[in-house]
Amino acid sequence: MRKYLFIYKSELMSSLQYVFNVFVGFIGYFILMVIFLNLWQYIYQNPNEIINGYSMSQMVWYVIITEILWSSLSGRGLCTKISEDVRGGNIAYNINKPYDYILYSLMSHLGSRTISFVIYVILGMILGFIFLGSFPALSIFSIIAVLITSIMASIISTLLITFIGLFSFVIEDSSPFYWVYSKFILVLGTLFPIEYFPKIIRPILVYSPIYVVSYGPAKLFVDFSWNSFIFILIAQMIYIVIAYMLCFVTYKRGVKKLNVNGG
Repeated sequence: MRKYLFIYKSELMSSLQYVFNVFVGFIGYFILMVIFLNLWQYIYQNPNEIINGYSMSQMVWYVIITEILWSSLSGRGLCTKISEDVRGGNIAYNINKPYDYILYSLMSHLGSRTISFVIYVILGMILGFIFLGSFPALSIFSIIAVLITSIMASIISTLLITFIGLFSFVIEDSSPFYWVYSKFILVLGTLFPIEYFPKIIRPILVYSPIYVVSYGPAKLFVDFSWNSFIFILIAQMIYIVIAYMLCFVTYKRGVKKLNVNGG
């Protein structure tokens, strides 16, 4: 485990050189938040009105949290790197190295995005307070619970993106699958909570990655309950196991093909 922590630390220190890029990227986040603030102010003629179980303040905070997770933890670079490793044969050099390629990809990506996540959280909280003038009523324990689910969501998202990248063992280029996955999370899991969708598709969304990657942490932030936290945490644990197994099976089958074909 120590070697993976070293990988994480190395990527974390390396990312400090590009902090300015994070602040530049936040400009797009800021513009998006301004657009959504005006959208929800238009929809909620009365700020105290409740629509599908959410007040205007809760909806704004929901989008702020989901966009923090979405913007700060973007996995396009990770998917592209893994896909290029597979297509270019570079992954063959990692087979005999003393670390698990999946865990290496996981810790490397999380390390490279940690600073970005922290900066987006700080600036996002400031932005939300400027917009709304208050924070949701959260205790120190509920804040810790939200942080735990956010970390779990980041791990799940990274593993799923790793799986998509490893799918290049099966097809030549897996980037179209990443595009579909990213738009699926963005449209159905970031801009609106599950309660805003028709009842017929809500069960599908609950069992999809949306529930554990974006909806869960944001829901706890705007409307915390310990029952919801336990349910979301269990779902995230199950998803971590499933996502890792998908990566493991895909990687092993890909390595077997490399060995059969002589690397």
